[in-house]
Amino acid sequence: MTATIMLDKVWLLPAIMLASFLAILFFGKRSPGKGHAIGIAAVGVCCALALVTAGEWVTRDTGHDEVTALSDVDSACSPAVAKLGAGEGHSDGSGEHAMAADGTLGVAAPAAPSAEGGEGEHFTRPVVRCVSWWHSGDTNITVGTQVDGIVVMMLVVVTLISLLVHIFSTDYVHGDRRYTHYFAFLSLFTASMLFFVMSQSTIQMIVGWELVGVCSFVLIGHWWEEKPNSDAAMKAFLTNRVGDIGLLVGMTVLFWASGKTFSIMDINIAATRGAISQTAMTVVSLSLLAAVMSKSGQFILHTWLPDAMAGPTPVSALIHAATMVVAGIFMVARLYPVFFEGLSIAGGSINMLALVGSVTAVLGALLAFVQKDIKKVLAYSTVSQLGFMVAALGVGAWTAAMFHLFTHAFFKGCLFLCAGSLSHACHHSFNMVDDMGGLRKVMPKTFWAFVISAASLAGIFPLAGFWSKDEILAGTGGVNSGVGSYQIVLVALIIGAVCTAGYMTRAIWYVFFGEYRGHGEPHESGPRITIPLMILATLAVVAGFVNLPEKIFVELPSWLSLRFEHAVEPVGLYFPNESTDFTHAAFNPALAGTALALALLSAALVWSFYTGRLKALQGLAGRNKAAGLGKRILENKYYLDWLYTDIIVGFVKGPLAGAANWVNQHVIDAVVNGAGSNAAKAGEFVYHRIDQNVVDGAVNGAGIAAGATGGGLSKMQTGKVQQYGVLMFAGAAILTGILVAVLTT
Repeated sequence: MTATIMLDKVWLLPAIMLASFLAILFFGKRSPGKGHAIGIAAVGVCCALALVTAGEWVTRDTGHDEVTALSDVDSACSPAVAKLGAGEGHSDGSGEHAMAADGTLGVAAPAAPSAEGGEGEHFTRPVVRCVSWWHSGDTNITVGTQVDGIVVMMLVVVTLISLLVHIFSTDYVHGDRRYTHYFAFLSLFTASMLFFVMSQSTIQMIVGWELVGVCSFVLIGHWWEEKPNSDAAMKAFLTNRVGDIGLLVGMTVLFWASGKTFSIMDINIAATRGAISQTAMTVVSLSLLAAVMSKSGQFILHTWLPDAMAGPTPVSALIHAATMVVAGIFMVARLYPVFFEGLSIAGGSINMLALVGSVTAVLGALLAFVQKDIKKVLAYSTVSQLGFMVAALGVGAWTAAMFHLFTHAFFKGCLFLCAGSLSHACHHSFNMVDDMGGLRKVMPKTFWAFVISAASLAGIFPLAGFWSKDEILAGTGGVNSGVGSYQIVLVALIIGAVCTAGYMTRAIWYVFFGEYRGHGEPHESGPRITIPLMILATLAVVAGFVNLPEKIFVELPSWLSLRFEHAVEPVGLYFPNESTDFTHAAFNPALAGTALALALLSAALVWSFYTGRLKALQGLAGRNKAAGLGKRILENKYYLDWLYTDIIVGFVKGPLAGAANWVNQHVIDAVVNGAGSNAAKAGEFVYHRIDQNVVDGAVNGAGIAAGATGGGLSKMQTGKVQQYGVLMFAGAAILTGILVAVLTT
């Protein structure tokens, strides 16, 4: 049995980063490097531990001799699995749940058959650890970790990108007025994302989700003295709050619909086994989709993402490559059975997840064509690529979506850090149209890193982006077998891929070719900036080889093909692959070749346009009304910012606020003032008429009567005992007579 030390103790990673945050915050200014040494050391240790965790995961013994009786399942972590272990429900062996001898919760499914009919290798049993947090009635709230392939992949991506961002930042933000504060929140940002991805319960996911949002707010507004920066941070925060309403509604409905449980394992098992109603899963899916739209920049809630470029460029790289924006993608992947069943993905041709992703992929890519700021080009590129991932999840291509998330982290992280390197050399300007040009000669390392990563983003063979993007296209089932037949999605994603090649070619031409249009003398950045670029560019080349298809004209050996799929995709009753409707699309050379040819054609046309070879298209927007209208729509970002800022917010701040003020002054205040005036009059009436004449009169009358009575009685106070005795006996006689009369009648 292989060691599983880190699989059991994976909570150490966010704990280390949280400790780094606190140490930098309290001691950073007095520490070496004013805090960055603590941050780099902490994230470096976490990256090493993440790699150890990945090693433990892929070398685990997945044989049945590792498991014991199903009744050994800890009911505190997953009551549903415990019931299965006790013999309730599924018992045909097609998805046997078990607990390893060391306490590892497992879904020890048989190895999945390969294309040749033999057995492939899958790392299937998630490692779940939890402790009881508190009890509420018959509900046991737990906190803990759930580690499987997707979590291991995210741990490696988050810690590696964060480590490179930390190193890059030591040069990029050197001398910043809040240098220590910056590194403290980089650590907290990393801790929050690590906590989020390894969550065992939906309660923990909500906490991690919000922590990531708070950290992004702080870092986007790092230079808050400039109003555009603070506005961008506030816009990101408020836009995400809109989606968070959907998150809270969806998670609440999911809690009740799944039998009052927050356990992610139990929820997924309930969804795959039909224990949650179709209506409830549909409501949950649509509610959570709203959260995905805001957090992961999907149309129409994507508008905060380009403005978030106001933050330091390394923060942009971290947000776009490994943390904030991929949180929504991860949530859908983690709760995928709910979406798979709730949106009826199997056998379908369209659903809301696929539709939102497809629209975002196209519209985000088109916006990148008209941007002057290189960071905004990359920001809209991220919007488009996130659309690819959401669409992939919507068509049932779960592994393809996660594979694209994996490769995208490397080439998009590299592109953003390249943008930082360019800005560093061009006096902190990101205007590639007016302030850059001809930089390939003076910045060769940045040039090659940018070109390689851009080509990978565009899906050029054989770079990483080619393999992951092609897997998404094949997964639509538009031209071959898949979970469904999503031809419309296939067409939209091909358009998005073609646009990607075009706008990245435009960016390369403006930045690296022609004459330098900026000020001063640009120069190549130092090693603390260029080394992270070279590492990420290398990964943008080779990362795609971890999930080569089983056949590329010829059969590939099993040790070389589908390694990512076998290590990352879950197998068992907590994932839809137990269903016969969940299938994997095979590599389609014709589709891959067509997409590649269209991408190269797009790049060639854009290059010809900017080099003056397509003179017929020069000034087309000025000559053609339709082209001019299209350009204006793109330059105004589909008028969504105008709608949100000028119409909605303007209406709230203007007419609605004025109307509310009028109602307050003339209606509410009138009612309050009238009530006060009437109360004063009623009080005056009560005082003068009732208190003075009635109450005081009665009291005064009683006083007068008491005085008169006392005066009369005082005359009887003679001091003669004989007189007192006569009176007493007279009273007794009268009382006796009354009693006799009453009793004898």
